[in-house]
Amino acid sequence: MVSVDTSVEQVSGVDPAAIPSEILNSSKPLVLRGLVSEWPVVKEGRRHSHRALAQIRSYYRSKPVALFLGDPEIDGRFFYNKDMTGFNFDHMQSDLCPVLDKLVAIEGEADAMSLYVGSTAVDSTLPGFREHNDLNLTERNPLVSIWIGNRSRIATHFDYPANIACCILGRRRFTLFPPEQISNLYLGPLELTPAGQQISLVDLLDPDFDRYPKFAEALKAASMAELEPGDALFLPSTWWHHVEALEAINVLVNYWWNPLPQYLGYPADALTHAIFSIKELPVEQRRAWRAYFDYYVFGEPDNRLAHIPEDVRGRLDRIDELTARKLRAELLNRLKQ
Repeated sequence: MVSVDTSVEQVSGVDPAAIPSEILNSSKPLVLRGLVSEWPVVKEGRRHSHRALAQIRSYYRSKPVALFLGDPEIDGRFFYNKDMTGFNFDHMQSDLCPVLDKLVAIEGEADAMSLYVGSTAVDSTLPGFREHNDLNLTERNPLVSIWIGNRSRIATHFDYPANIACCILGRRRFTLFPPEQISNLYLGPLELTPAGQQISLVDLLDPDFDRYPKFAEALKAASMAELEPGDALFLPSTWWHHVEALEAINVLVNYWWNPLPQYLGYPADALTHAIFSIKELPVEQRRAWRAYFDYYVFGEPDNRLAHIPEDVRGRLDRIDELTARKLRAELLNRLKQ
């Protein structure tokens, strides 16, 4: 495994019922030691991993879950197949109970198959779980998901929502890269992805620096966080992260929320539009559009609107829900042409 010298900043003593806004609005990752250590499921897991699984099973109401299965040869690395025409694992729907049974059955096997249940909505799949195991993030209306599996390695990727990842059972290791390291991560296709997000093609545990030389620069900017049961990681929107589940049985619960109102849309849609409407333009026109985007979108707020009367600034001013709906309708009409 490569060496990452920098550890993520740690904070202790945070009240899960009143997480400070400076944490939830932080621009950098933070390890929140012991944030969920008092959750009943965490306490049961400390007594024995099977007790935590039994508690999870008690909330389950037979809704199918997304199951990822890989042969022992993948060594927990859920990734592409050799020619990148597909993947090295199978993806299917399953009842949760046989998955939990299988985890227990193969717990002691040295060359066990790789399996995990990915991003399963807690409220619909485990009703009642959050009555006893929860964070107070009501104002942010989070999507709460659970991840269950054995040892796994999830390739470096980013998520648009901000995230608090809570380690319930087993240990998790996160290797984090700031958003600006995108050019050093050697990303794969946008269309064909293991789980919906573009991923780095570099194997973090065995990087090929001859093939991916700029990854060495990414590592200089990387930081690492290792979570014990009861710990959590705050991960800001768009930070790249590689995730390792380190034990024979691991459970993580995470809280996702969008940093801005949903009516403002998903930035990746704007990227898709730019790829087909700008990427193929002559170089001088692309440079011009880069300047326009810098001016209207990416530039720091200043007095650039001072010369325009407030009542006629339109979309150049702050976007409210009504304006967003009008812009969405306008875009849809243009895309139909």
